[in-house]
Amino acid sequence: MKDLYTIYLAGDSTVANCPSHEAPMAGWGQTFHEFFSENVLIINKAMGGRSSNSFIEEGRLEAILNEIQPNDFLFIQFGHNDQKSYGTEPYSTFQTSLTEYIVGARAKGAVPILITPVHRRRFNEEGKLENSLGEYPNAMRQLAEKLDVPLIDLWAKTKELYEELGIEGSKKLFTIFKPNEQPNYPNGIEDNTHFSEHGAKEVGKLVIEEMRELQLPIAGYVNRV
Repeated sequence: MKDLYTIYLAGDSTVANCPSHEAPMAGWGQTFHEFFSENVLIINKAMGGRSSNSFIEEGRLEAILNEIQPNDFLFIQFGHNDQKSYGTEPYSTFQTSLTEYIVGARAKGAVPILITPVHRRRFNEEGKLENSLGEYPNAMRQLAEKLDVPLIDLWAKTKELYEELGIEGSKKLFTIFKPNEQPNYPNGIEDNTHFSEHGAKEVGKLVIEEMRELQLPIAGYVNRV
């Protein structure tokens, strides 16, 4: 194994570092470094509001590819904002955009990893999660198989986690607070998309689980879960 591995994260607000005035809201990438020994460096380039295509259009992928080194990893998670008007269509432009990340990383000798988007917390009356992400998770799975890219299936993993915790228990994973419970949200907040710091760490654990299942060499440097 190498002495030092670097993981670049490309994604949206569910992965990104949140500003201090939004605390304790956090993307899972914000706390991800806590799981690793000093042999693994996490560079979180995820940015709120970005779709797979707008991330490219703003030059954010190019900036990563200018830095990334052979045997580094590029973790790629999009889907939420691809549903928006400036986004993509699952089986065409979404896959085309993701292919740019994959081809770009491989051209630099780096290892691309696709990550399906996390579920939003949207339950039906039977306590089962509703799919609010359409065909984007399936489109990513299809592309991973076609291009032989390792896949971390957070869409499946977060479904299991939220349903296990239930309608009430899953609230603690998200930025859901009563009035005067958190100083940054004096009027309270119910955000069923963005994680709390606790939720970010729990989702990070799911990523670690999948890394181990994929037998990625960096999984050997996990020092706490």
